[in-house]
Amino acid sequence: MALESSGIFGVSRKVTLGERIRYTGHEMKRNIACYVMLAPFMVFFIVFTVIPVIMSLPMGFTSFDMATFPPKFVGLDNFYTLFLEDDVFLQSVRTTLIFAIFTGPLSYALSFFLAWLINELHPKLKTLFTLIFYAPSMAGNIYFVWQLIFSGDSYGYLNSFLNTMGFTTAAVQWLTNANYLLPCVIIVQLWISMGAGFLALRAGFQGIDSAMYEAGAIEGIRNRWQELVFITIPSMGPQLMFAAVMQIVSSFTADIVGRQLVGFPSTDYMAHTIMTHAFDYGWVRYEMGYASAICFILFIAMLICNSVIRKILQKYLDT
Repeated sequence: MALESSGIFGVSRKVTLGERIRYTGHEMKRNIACYVMLAPFMVFFIVFTVIPVIMSLPMGFTSFDMATFPPKFVGLDNFYTLFLEDDVFLQSVRTTLIFAIFTGPLSYALSFFLAWLINELHPKLKTLFTLIFYAPSMAGNIYFVWQLIFSGDSYGYLNSFLNTMGFTTAAVQWLTNANYLLPCVIIVQLWISMGAGFLALRAGFQGIDSAMYEAGAIEGIRNRWQELVFITIPSMGPQLMFAAVMQIVSSFTADIVGRQLVGFPSTDYMAHTIMTHAFDYGWVRYEMGYASAICFILFIAMLICNSVIRKILQKYLDT
């Protein structure tokens, strides 16, 4: 097996698999300190994330309630029940798609726009505003603040403001009324979405060589929009891809926001996502086989979305 590689003066040659393996081994030895520092995280990641995910895939084809062992193989029965008999699951699919459509692209665009704006500030202000926008993603009790804002009595901050301004005459039940609770959850999800993807984009902006903008000005680029399209975005392929994957994962696996904000289960299951459904069967009913089948469907959906995003951003990854 041979791979293409560019040699001196752009002349391409064939690189054998053995050469690539030797080169990889040499680079690993040269950067052994980095791998040592990564080792603790990788051990926990493999033990508590990779292995459980691998185990859950075949478990979706079994009936397993954690009380009887070994799991009973049931074939496609779990998937048949999911799509043809489980109305709550179908509702959760609808809710998850709404979450993915609104929070995914909006969070991605918002992260990129804010990272772009922050990159233009003074270095000290960059650090301050990065912390301000990233902090909500780390806060554990942030839902308490939003429960005060969306409180259903007249003393809730939003109801009080609307009553004072004369927009409403009675308190609105923001977190229990089926017409309002899903938009409220989406707003909170957007607010806490400035996580690792946002930091990756911030790092991407800082990693662009200023000489590229000077060269662009010589070549005819005259405004910031042209700089963004022709220099900035093509130079941030890996960061754009990483941020996109993180936003896809966060939007498809949204669960805690809904349970913490509107309760479990929510009114008419309006905030019931696929991940919430998996939580219900996995951690409330202990039907691990059925919960694994739900997670398997979610995994396939995220895999497809990641593939689509990768094809869209491929031209930036190859630069």
